[in-house]
Amino acid sequence: MSSIYLDHNASTPPLPEVVEAMVHCLREGLGNPSSVHRFGQEARRRLDLARAQVAAMISAAPEEIIFTSGGTEADNLALRGALPPGGRLAISAIEHSAIRETGHELRRMGASLTSLPVDHQGILRLDDLDRALAEGQDLVSIMAANNDLGTLQPIAEACGRTHAAGALFHTDAVQAAGKIPILVRESGVDLLSLSAHKLQGPKGVGALFVRRSLAIHPTLTGGSQERRLRPGTENLPGIVGFGVACEHARHQQEADAAKVLALRLRLEAGLVLLGLPIHGHPEQRLPNTVNVGLPGIPGEDMLLNLDLQGIAVSVGSACSSTNREPSYILQALGLDDTRARQAIRISLGPSNTEAEIDRTLEAIRSIILRFR
Repeated sequence: MSSIYLDHNASTPPLPEVVEAMVHCLREGLGNPSSVHRFGQEARRRLDLARAQVAAMISAAPEEIIFTSGGTEADNLALRGALPPGGRLAISAIEHSAIRETGHELRRMGASLTSLPVDHQGILRLDDLDRALAEGQDLVSIMAANNDLGTLQPIAEACGRTHAAGALFHTDAVQAAGKIPILVRESGVDLLSLSAHKLQGPKGVGALFVRRSLAIHPTLTGGSQERRLRPGTENLPGIVGFGVACEHARHQQEADAAKVLALRLRLEAGLVLLGLPIHGHPEQRLPNTVNVGLPGIPGEDMLLNLDLQGIAVSVGSACSSTNREPSYILQALGLDDTRARQAIRISLGPSNTEAEIDRTLEAIRSIILRFR
């Protein structure tokens, strides 16, 4: 029995061209990008090319890209680097734990933290943002797309209101990049986080966009790499693979999104026929993400039963998969503890097929019948 991978929001399989570029770099790119000899200069050339490829995907300038170890470090650098000591931070109630937990830690260190509610479909209420801004904020962080629901936030409008109030704006675009267009010039954001393994690149590498005119503080100290904002010898093979993945996304995102959306609609039609509710906004959502309620069935039980049939889904963010508590994201939509536990997330990728969707629907149907 062949396996079916439907957990692309947790991690995506790297593209063959990404793997090829990384292997070539491991074999040939022996120099340190900070060295002045020809081996170092060749490594620097590879680094510069990847930086330009990442920047091009989000319409940024190459010098505005700071490479990190992943999305979590990028989020930490954004919040800790941009928020002044004792400053005021506002985040949405459904942010990824990289933002949520960092915000809580900053509050323990003396900062003010405001959690902005969302509506029953997971969309930020802009009136609540306005009220928070009226109280005075230094930094607002709103994710571009939610990792569990796929809901898209009104980033450009929220950013405009934030700037009008004199505050900075950060967005965690880890789940959105590669699935929908992300253009920093159009949205106006000051800071934006990315992660390579969410868009068919390697694990362990990410980036933070820092608007050229913005000065933030580093969270690490050491050498002069990455404009001194992220010192340490760069992960050159990972960064090279990241660049290739971004180049692919820039050219293929529209076609991939159309294919994945057709699969998602096929999946949702079958889930609705089974009488299962879909959480999140019906349209304002990533093309690949479905969070489906399972009345009377714990999400973990469905996950394990599907896994026995070779089908991989999740009950939420991989970063919190060992947490037995109800999903705080579903609770933010108004679901009680029981219903917040009775859901799974199915996240698709360009490699999935209609046959896989149909087999998954049949597996879910048979599991439901057994439970009932």
